Amino acid sequence: MATLADLLHTIPLRVHLLGVAGSGMSGLAGLLLAIGHRVSGSDRTTTSETERLQRGGLEFHLDQRPEHVHGADAIIYSSAIRSDNPSFVEAQRLGIPLYRRADALAAILSAKKGILVCGTHGKTTTSAMIAHLLREANLNPSHYIGAEIPILGTNAHWNTDGTHMVAEGDESDGTLANYRPWTAVVLNIEADHLDYYKDLAAIEEVFATLVCNTSGALIYCADDPVARRVCESHPGASSFGSSPDAIYRFDNVTLGLHGSEFDLFQKEHLLGRINLGVPGRHNASNATAAAAAALMAGVDFQTIRRAFAHFQGAKRRIELRHESANYRVFDDYGHHPTEIRATLKTVRHSTKARLAVIFQPHRYSRTVALRDDFATAFNEADSVFICDIYPAGETPLSGVNGFWLAEALTTLGHPAARGCTTPREARLLAGRSLQHGDTILTLGAGNIHQEANALVRDLVRLERFHEEVPDCNLRLYEPLSTRTTLKVGGPAQFFAEPHTETALAALLRVAAELGLPHFLIGRGSNLLVRDGGIPGLVISLSRGEFTLIEISGHEIRAGAGVRFKQLAGAARAVSLGGFEWMDGIPGTVGGSLRMNAGAMGVETFDQIVSVRVMDSDGRIYERTPSELGVGYRHATGLDKEIALCAVFRGTPASKTEIDAKTEQSVYKRKTTQPVAASAGCIFRNPDACPAGKLVDELGLKGTAVGAARVSEVHGNFIVNEGGATASDILSLIHLIQERVASERGILLEPEVRIVGFDDPAF
Repeated sequence: MATLADLLHTIPLRVHLLGVAGSGMSGLAGLLLAIGHRVSGSDRTTTSETERLQRGGLEFHLDQRPEHVHGADAIIYSSAIRSDNPSFVEAQRLGIPLYRRADALAAILSAKKGILVCGTHGKTTTSAMIAHLLREANLNPSHYIGAEIPILGTNAHWNTDGTHMVAEGDESDGTLANYRPWTAVVLNIEADHLDYYKDLAAIEEVFATLVCNTSGALIYCADDPVARRVCESHPGASSFGSSPDAIYRFDNVTLGLHGSEFDLFQKEHLLGRINLGVPGRHNASNATAAAAAALMAGVDFQTIRRAFAHFQGAKRRIELRHESANYRVFDDYGHHPTEIRATLKTVRHSTKARLAVIFQPHRYSRTVALRDDFATAFNEADSVFICDIYPAGETPLSGVNGFWLAEALTTLGHPAARGCTTPREARLLAGRSLQHGDTILTLGAGNIHQEANALVRDLVRLERFHEEVPDCNLRLYEPLSTRTTLKVGGPAQFFAEPHTETALAALLRVAAELGLPHFLIGRGSNLLVRDGGIPGLVISLSRGEFTLIEISGHEIRAGAGVRFKQLAGAARAVSLGGFEWMDGIPGTVGGSLRMNAGAMGVETFDQIVSVRVMDSDGRIYERTPSELGVGYRHATGLDKEIALCAVFRGTPASKTEIDAKTEQSVYKRKTTQPVAASAGCIFRNPDACPAGKLVDELGLKGTAVGAARVSEVHGNFIVNEGGATASDILSLIHLIQERVASERGILLEPEVRIVGFDDPAF
């Protein structure tokens, strides 16, 4: 019966790949196309790699249907494919041979002098190094590597002219035992993938089989006791590492942020000093393994030294994503405690500033099996934000999540470990805590790198604001739940508190150039921010020039950030009446102008003489009430212009008169309105009947959704009893609207301003 190797070297075959969008499978598809096979593939999603492969001849199918395998001579499937997959089931029914990815790679590797790199950590970087060294020596190697390698062009390449092929061998599912390489490089052997293996002894057994199958050289790490035990008896064994007895030894290591230097020895002979283009002591070890493999393949040392000097690492291997005078952001694939320690040690060596880590655990089984080891792996980090687990196809385990793992860190003494529900939440919390000079690292094998992308995007914009906007407090991911009287809502992408009109104009200009919308917020007393937050720039005029009060005769000029209580107090101090109704209102001048807020039969614009405004281009005007389109709870002219300050007119009155009216106003407010967190009246009063009376008559007082409840004191108030979400409040609003509409035929319109997005918006 023909072997898979025989089949794959019978050209052309029609080969179909199940799960072709994965990094390993897409690389395999590229190899098969280059060899000359007709290749098709299917997956649930398309990627840049599948698009590139389609241009090279791949017949791609989105989704996985039974008919996709019709006409195929062989099926290759990834470990993510389940036995009930429709294409898999159809191939079995038709009797089409089915092979695992590793079986296909082993068959392709057998056609060359295969150099297989394996181990729990470091496979990708070391494989890339060896392929780079052989290519620089003009040996025209083929390669198959499990990540994007910028310096190699693609993660997989077939070269018909070369005799060597470098491949990364995956130990996760036992298929490592199926390879028969010419040279094997064993970097380390540790307990991992315990969802598949019973224990470390079972992992050793698979590596031992690989060792027996290796026909030529076996290069192993002398610093790893398990690798030494499994490999040292092989007749072609050579060791590498920092151990004094290693045949290929690195020593005198100098570490830097962007690379490292070390002396390379062959036994006692100093070959020379290596200047390596990637950082970390662990990469000095990987480079020593790669140099040993290259030397055994006939590459001279001077070529090796030149090649290492311009080697660029794999994507997501201590990848520096952003560096400025303010912040640095790294991204790394590490997801095993040993990898995490090595990565943190490397990053920590380069900085004395604070280091924050956003970690996404990979697989429930690994997290449970190695929890105690994870608990001490983050000691180099000043703060750790641990999000929920990336399942990689596993069924979730109840209670196993980021909070559970963070608790383990805290128990063993980490001062700042915090569990998070989602990667986005972890990014928001970490980004919110950043200070000048901080370093942040995203870490994990799932999709956490997407949060690194988002963080870098926002840090670049934040730095632009810092550079071009004077006299302004700027923050990233500011929680708006602390900025509203309802105490709910998601964050602002960027939050700014300018001190001057000049700073405000600069903010608007930069935001426009960056394509960011802007939104003004006062004290948030008539505002409901949705849980997804507000994208763009949120501006609060609560500092500097915007908090000034000037009094001239019977008129008071008050900045947009002045609170109504302050304005009422300033008026009383100079015996000006007419402001008493403002005393208990929690809003600011700016917000009250936009909403034409009112109480006790008085509205804001009843006392306004003029308003100083700024348009979106930073130009300033003086507007009269008649120019601003004032109506009930609205001033249309302020929809597009920003109120900077306003002139109010009062009437002379004694302090005794003012105090009496103020006391009356405050008493009425206290006796008719709830004291719990609220946004004031939720609904506008319809002509037919006040909204609060409608709610009362329909028996809706006390109705609750989550921690949001209709006030028992006033039916037109919804209160946050502690822990309510914006979603709770919105659900309660809709419930009231539906009941009033169905039973009274009246459509209640919200008076509270509802802004933002339900789902994450940035």
